Amino acid sequence: MGSSGFSWKLNDHPKLPKGKIIGLVVLDGWGEAKPNQYNCIHIAETPAMDSLKMGAPEKWRLVKAHGKAVGLPTEDDMGNSEVGHNALGAGRIFAQGAKLVDLALASGKIYEGEGFNYIKESFETGTLHLIGLLSDGGVHSRLDQLQLLLKGASERGAKRIRVHVLTDGRDVLDGSSVGFVETLENDLAKLREKGVDAQIASGGGRMQVTMDRYENDWDVVKRGWDAQVLGEAPHKFKSAVEAIKKLREAPNANDQYLPPFVIVDDNGKAVGPIVDGDAVVTVNFRADRMVMLAKALEYDDFDKFDRVRFPKIRYAGMLQYDGELKLPSHYLVSPPEIDRTSGEYLVHNGIRTFACSETVKFGHVTFFWNGNRSGYFKQEMEEYVEIPSDSGITFNVQPKMKALEIAEKARDAILSRKFDQVRVNLPNSDMVGHTGDIEATIVACKAADDAVKMILDAIDQVGGIYVVTADHGNAEDMVKRNKKGEPLLDKNGNIQILTSHTLEPVPVAIGGPGLAPGVRFRKDVPEGGLANVAATVMNLHGLEAPADYEPTLIEVVDN
Repeated sequence: MGSSGFSWKLNDHPKLPKGKIIGLVVLDGWGEAKPNQYNCIHIAETPAMDSLKMGAPEKWRLVKAHGKAVGLPTEDDMGNSEVGHNALGAGRIFAQGAKLVDLALASGKIYEGEGFNYIKESFETGTLHLIGLLSDGGVHSRLDQLQLLLKGASERGAKRIRVHVLTDGRDVLDGSSVGFVETLENDLAKLREKGVDAQIASGGGRMQVTMDRYENDWDVVKRGWDAQVLGEAPHKFKSAVEAIKKLREAPNANDQYLPPFVIVDDNGKAVGPIVDGDAVVTVNFRADRMVMLAKALEYDDFDKFDRVRFPKIRYAGMLQYDGELKLPSHYLVSPPEIDRTSGEYLVHNGIRTFACSETVKFGHVTFFWNGNRSGYFKQEMEEYVEIPSDSGITFNVQPKMKALEIAEKARDAILSRKFDQVRVNLPNSDMVGHTGDIEATIVACKAADDAVKMILDAIDQVGGIYVVTADHGNAEDMVKRNKKGEPLLDKNGNIQILTSHTLEPVPVAIGGPGLAPGVRFRKDVPEGGLANVAATVMNLHGLEAPADYEPTLIEVVDN
C-alpha cells in the first residue's frame, strides 16, 4: 500500500472461481463483415473460428475496434494494432495518435513542449524541414495538422521552411495527391507573402520513398534520404504540382509508387536539402512507417545504407514512434500516460503470464498491451517469447508466417500448467492482408484458424477457459467500395484492392471446460469495444476489475 492508499489488490469475483488457465488469443486484422468473394475470412476454411460463432449471442459477440472506442478522434478513423492492443490491455480508453496531436495543436500545448522548443533553436539560422505523408487519410497523418503546424511554426520564428511530401493513394483514392499538393502550395504561397521562405523541396510515393516498415526494404528509405537530405533524385522539377502530374502520366503510375523527385531552382539546384544546423520534423503520427527514417536521422552509428552526409540537425517526431527504443528522443506530442494496465494488476494478484508472437507483432502483445511499457512487471511471474519473423520477403510469399510455431509455444505453455494466462497474437490476416494478395490472405486466414484450434485443444486438456478476439479489421474486406458499398473499379474495369485496415467490428468469443455455468455475454453493453475485454478477462480469472475500467462484457446467471 502506497501512502495514497492505492492498492494493486483486486477483490475476488463473487460468482467466478479462481485458478482456471486462460488462453487469450488476438487475431490481428480479423474483422467481421458480410460474406462475399472479397471477404478472405469467409472464403478461407476456418472451422475453429466458425465453431466459436455458433455460440452467439451468449458466448460470441462483436465489439468496436476503431474510432472513439480506441481513443481516435472520429468514427471514420480505422483502428490499428498499437491503439488496439493499448485498449485490450489497459481496460480504459486513452486519447491516441491523431487525437493526441489534435488536442496539442488546438490547445497550443504542442508549442510549449520540450520537442518544439528543441527544434526552435534552429529557426534563427537554419531551415525547418517537415517530412510526411500528404493526405487527409487519417491513418498515418492528416493534411490539416501539417497546415496548423506550418502556421504555428511560422508564427513562432521559423523563417525558412521546406516540406518533403510523400504521396498517398493507399489510405485515400489514387490520384488525389494533385489536389493535396495544390492545397499545400496555396498555404505556402500565403506564408511567402508574409515574408517566410516556404516551399516544397522534394517528394515521392509512400511505397517507393521513405515509408517502408519493419526493415523490409531499406532502399525505400535511402531513396527518400537522397532526395530529402542530399537533394538528389532521378527526377527534377520546378514545382511539385508539375512533378506529380508529369510522373502520373507514366503507364500504371500510382500515387503510392511515384518515384522520388526534387524541386530545383532556375539554376537546377535543389531548393531544400537538409544541412547542418537545420531542424527536421516527421509529421506522421502513426509510428510504423516512420521508425526507419527516424533511425537514419537520429543514429550516429548506422549501417543500413550509405548516408553520404549525416547532417548535424535537431530532429523531432510528431510523436515518439518507438517507446522501447526511445525513438526519436525528441517529439512534439507526448504519448498517452497509460497506467494500471490489466497485465500489471494481474501479476500483482498472482496471475502468472506467458505472452508470445512473432517479431512483427511481439511488441503488440507485450509492450503495447502493457501500456507502452518495456520489460516485465515481475520477472519471476512472466515469460515473453518472440519468434523471429521471416525477413527479406513480403508476407504473401509465406502467408502461414509463424502461426504454427506461435501455437506450439502457447500449447506447451498451457500444458505445462506453469501459467495462469497464455496470451498470443496471430499476425497472419493483418500482415498478409496488407499485401493485397487475396489468394495468399485466404491461406493466411486458414493458418491462423489452425493455430487457434491447437490452442483451444490445449485449453480443453487442462480444463481451462479461452478468450478469442482481434485488434481491428483487415482481411474481411479486400476491396475498396463506394458510399453504397459496391466494389470500386479502376479505369480498366478491375477491382480496386483494399490493403488497409477497416472500420469493421471484431469478434470476442469465450468458452472452454473451465468456464463456469451461467456465464454469458451481457445484453446491456451493446456499444462495447476492445477496452471492455480487460475487465472480462479479469473476471474469468476470478477477480473484479478496478472501478474505473470499461465494464465487463459478461454476467453470471444462476441456472
